[in-house]
Amino acid sequence: METPIERIRLSQTAKEQLIKLKRITKIDQWNILCRWAFCRSLAEPTPPSPLPIPQDSNVEMSWRVFGGEISDILLLALKQRCHNDNLGTDTETLVTQFRLHLHRGIGYLAGDPNIKKIEDLIELATKN
Repeated sequence: METPIERIRLSQTAKEQLIKLKRITKIDQWNILCRWAFCRSLAEPTPPSPLPIPQDSNVEMSWRVFGGEISDILLLALKQRCHNDNLGTDTETLVTQFRLHLHRGIGYLAGDPNIKKIEDLIELATKN
């Protein structure tokens, strides 16, 4: 599936939050933590606030690296979420919403005092 999102660059704040999550969960790959964060944000019923997000860190990855084997599924989830939020699915909207969801999710995971190990991520994903 063709993706409108070519490259992903994180903010310095998100990078620092991911470093904390790497230390806590022992998940070493940025992309895996980013997938968790993206899905965490998609699970929220409200859309993310449209805040400007700087791209001021040195953490950058392609969409294929971010999504891995499930990149098509993640893109479909993003498109469905945009549709559900009454937003368009044009390239600009998808890129913007992806960045907002990714950064919101990273903040949620890093700020969750209940996440102390990888099992806590699994518990978070499987409750309810």
